[in-house]
Amino acid sequence: MIWKGPKREEKTIYLTFDDGPVPEATPWVLDVLKSYGAKATFFCVGENVRKHPEIYLRILEEGHTVGNHTHTHQSGYHCSIEEYKEEVKNASAYINSSLFRPPYGKIKRSQRKMINNTYDIIMWDVLSGDFDVKISADRCKKNVLNHIQDRSIVVFHDSVKAMPRLRGCLEEILAEINLRGFQCVPLEAGTFAERHKTEI
Repeated sequence: MIWKGPKREEKTIYLTFDDGPVPEATPWVLDVLKSYGAKATFFCVGENVRKHPEIYLRILEEGHTVGNHTHTHQSGYHCSIEEYKEEVKNASAYINSSLFRPPYGKIKRSQRKMINNTYDIIMWDVLSGDFDVKISADRCKKNVLNHIQDRSIVVFHDSVKAMPRLRGCLEEILAEINLRGFQCVPLEAGTFAERHKTEI
């Protein structure tokens, strides 16, 4: 599994957004990213892409990348390997990507081995915590800014649940990232160690 982004000549941060696209969150996130010249990777839920294809298309048109986040956001711990395989396969009908992130970061070893045949499994080294209704937007900001370094993969969520915290921290985080001289770029398929890929 991949916990850091690829090395580049410039200092780089890899912003990621999980669980969208949804109209209540993703368009706002895209507007903010555009205003700061930042690119990101959106780990999309297949069912949300099916419901909101126009937002998914906007993500791609604006220069961001996407990844598979299963079809209905299932935890690997609660699925058999066959059920998980179907979750990933069903999502792939809507999401064209060889990047994958397991919902909740939870995946069994057997599922991981199966996924790794086809996908790069993208994890993270910085978690904003924006999904946690018990913490403040300021806490999310500190979670990110106190821990980012070159090649960090940062997790946010473009979801209804996360929006109260995301609205209160994302712009300040992006402004500070720019001040520190980092470039925000998307994760790209094919930039990690090549492995034999087969279809799930």
